[in-house]
Amino acid sequence: MRVAMLSPISWRTPPRHYGPWEKVVSVLTEELVARGVAVTLFATGDSLTSANLAWVSQTGYSEDSQLDPKVWECLHISEVFDRAREFDLIHNHFDFLPLSYSGLVDTPILTTIHGFSSPQIVPVYKKYDGRCHYVAISDTDRHPGLDYIATIHHGIDLSEFSFNDIPQNYLLYYGRIHPEKGTREAIEVAKYAGKKLVIAGIIQDQTYFDAQIKPQIDGDKVAYLGSVGGERRSEILGHATALLHLINFAEPFGLTMVEAMACGTPVIAFARGSVPEVIEDGRTGFIVGDLRAAGDAVARIADIERQACRAHVERHFTSARMADDYLRVYHEILAARENYRPWGHYTNLLERDKHKVKELVISPGMRLSLQRHERCAEHWTVVAGEALVTVGESETTLHRGDSVDIPIGTAHRVMNPGRDPLIIVETQTGDYFGEDDIVRLADDYGRADADKNLEAGDG
Repeated sequence: MRVAMLSPISWRTPPRHYGPWEKVVSVLTEELVARGVAVTLFATGDSLTSANLAWVSQTGYSEDSQLDPKVWECLHISEVFDRAREFDLIHNHFDFLPLSYSGLVDTPILTTIHGFSSPQIVPVYKKYDGRCHYVAISDTDRHPGLDYIATIHHGIDLSEFSFNDIPQNYLLYYGRIHPEKGTREAIEVAKYAGKKLVIAGIIQDQTYFDAQIKPQIDGDKVAYLGSVGGERRSEILGHATALLHLINFAEPFGLTMVEAMACGTPVIAFARGSVPEVIEDGRTGFIVGDLRAAGDAVARIADIERQACRAHVERHFTSARMADDYLRVYHEILAARENYRPWGHYTNLLERDKHKVKELVISPGMRLSLQRHERCAEHWTVVAGEALVTVGESETTLHRGDSVDIPIGTAHRVMNPGRDPLIIVETQTGDYFGEDDIVRLADDYGRADADKNLEAGDG
C-alpha cells in the first residue's frame, strides 16, 4: 500500500514544541512505516521521518516570517496532487483546501478533520462529501451535515512520556495562551486552591497575555516557562499534581490531556467538547462545571491513582491503536475500489467484443501472479518505469516504449523492480475477457488457484 501523508506546514513535522496536527501526523506516519506501509510524507524540508520525505517549503511558515503562508500552502498541496498517480491513497491532514483538488485525480482521498476553525468552512466539506472520505477525531466534533467513515481518537507514542508516581506540588496549564483555552481560569483555580501554577505554551493572543496573564506572573505563585517541547515536556507534565484544562470552547480533541495522563498526571477539565471522551471522570481526573468545582477538585486529586491514568492511555490512546484504526479505514476505502489489487491498481480504458484495453499501475517492488489465459492473448506496452517480464521460459527487462506479446495459454508475469510506479498499457484480444479465464500458477498474495479464479480483474 502506498500512502501520501499530507501534513500542514505551519511547523516542522514533528514540531519542535507546538504543532498538534503536525505531531499527530508524525506519530501516525512512524507507526505505519514500522508496519511496512510505504508512506511518503509531504511536509517541510526540515521534517524528521523514517518515511520518504517530499517537500517544497524548507521550513514552516510559522517559523520563518519571510514565507507567505498562502503561497507555500498552495505549492505544498499542489505537489501532492501532481504526484497523485503514484499513490493508492492520499491521507489529508491539511484541513479543507486540498478537497478542492479532489475532482482532478482518481486517487481516493481520506481527510482527518482536526476540527472546524469556523462554520464558514463547512460548505467546502459538504461539497466534497461523498467524493472524499472523512474521519472525525471525536464523536463530539462530528458535524451533523456530513458523512463520516469513522471516528478515530488521536494516539501518542508512549515511549516519549515517562510515568511519574511522585509529583511535585504544582498545578499545570499546558497549551497555547488564548482566551478559549482558559489560561486565566487556570490562574483563578490555582489561587482558590492555594497551589502554585506553572504555565507552558506559546502566546497565541498577545493582547490577552499582556492584559490578563502577564500581570499575574510572579515566578512564585504563577510561573511562565514559555513553549516547552521535547524531553522537557514529559518532565513538566509528569511532575505536576494535576493538569488544569478549563477550556472555553468545544475542543475537538485535547491531546495534552492524553499526554498528561500518560505521565500519570490526572486532569481537571470543564465538560466541553471531547473532554468526556478522553477523561474517565473520577478515575483519571475530574470533569467539572465551573471554577469553584474545579478548585474543590484540586483538594480531591490525591484520590486519583496515577497508575490508573497511565493505564487508561495504554488502553485507549496509543499510536498502535490509532494506526490499527486508520489501517482498517484505508483497507475499507481501497476494498471498495473495484480495480484495487495488492500489487497496485488498474483502470479499464476500453472494451469491445474482440478486444479490451487496460492501464496497469504496479507499485515499486510488487509483481503480478504467474498466470495464463485460455481465451485471450495480451500485448503489454511500458509507458513509465521499468518492467521485468516473464513470458514462458523467457525473462526480459522492458523500459518506456518497449512492448511484448503474450500468446494464448502462455504463462506470464510482470514485476516492478524499480523505485517508481510501473505503468503498462495492456491490450487483450480474443473472444472472452472474464475473470474466470485467469489461472494463477504462483502468487505472492496467497491467491494462486489451480482452478479458475473468481476475483474480478487481472493480476
